[in-house]
Amino acid sequence: MRGLDGEPDGRGDRHRGGSDGEGNAPGGPVAEVCGEDLDGGSGAGRDATGPRPPRTARAAGAATAGLVAVGLSLAACSSGGTGSRDEGAARTDEVVAAAPVPSASDPSGPQAAERVDPIALLKADPKIDAGLKDDLKPCVADAYPVDASYGNLTGASDPDVVVNVMTCGDAVGIGTYVYRKQSDRYENVFTAEEAAVYATIDRGDLVVTRQVYAKGDPVAYPSGEDVITYRWSGNAFTQHDWVHNDYSRAVGDGPEPAPSGPAAP
Repeated sequence: MRGLDGEPDGRGDRHRGGSDGEGNAPGGPVAEVCGEDLDGGSGAGRDATGPRPPRTARAAGAATAGLVAVGLSLAACSSGGTGSRDEGAARTDEVVAAAPVPSASDPSGPQAAERVDPIALLKADPKIDAGLKDDLKPCVADAYPVDASYGNLTGASDPDVVVNVMTCGDAVGIGTYVYRKQSDRYENVFTAEEAAVYATIDRGDLVVTRQVYAKGDPVAYPSGEDVITYRWSGNAFTQHDWVHNDYSRAVGDGPEPAPSGPAAP
């Protein structure tokens, strides 16, 4: 069947895998631009007998779109590779190259802490109560009820050491100590010796928690707690913040609250 202008409409060619109905060979404009001569070489689908008859407005629009595609294809050929895919790879390389590379010597990153023997620190410390030293014994074999934490509290060149001493039976804290390295030895710069005390390091602050017991409270169920934050100032710790928390006795496995008065008859 022919179109209005007397030419074959090309639909049969498309079914056979030949031209696309506009006279272009398989592969489209890119194949013609990159693989063949633009003005007459051996591209398939061209009219070798002379100029084509006038086309309809829709065909002219399709031809204009084909010229735009040819221009884009020329740019792809001149890139010397795979066109837009090359540009995409280049952008990825630029992003990777611009990303900061962490340094192993960055002081804000993780640091290795020299491990110390906390038991030796405690026994050699003249500021520790003699009775606590005498009671400091292993719970099982050579396992002492002692925790040790390392971190930056005082701004020293070496990490500071926080040592917590607990009881063996119920793990209640009975002493907290902070050691700062001076030259070749550790010096005690903070001491808290009382029942139910425990200290941690929180982003450069020393946070000490003290359990608060009301009369009749069992050891496992205190009435509340005080949370005190200390910061290093000059050559000593000073209190920076204080929070008190009251515990509820209506939840968990704690003891039932005592009755407020005699029952009504």
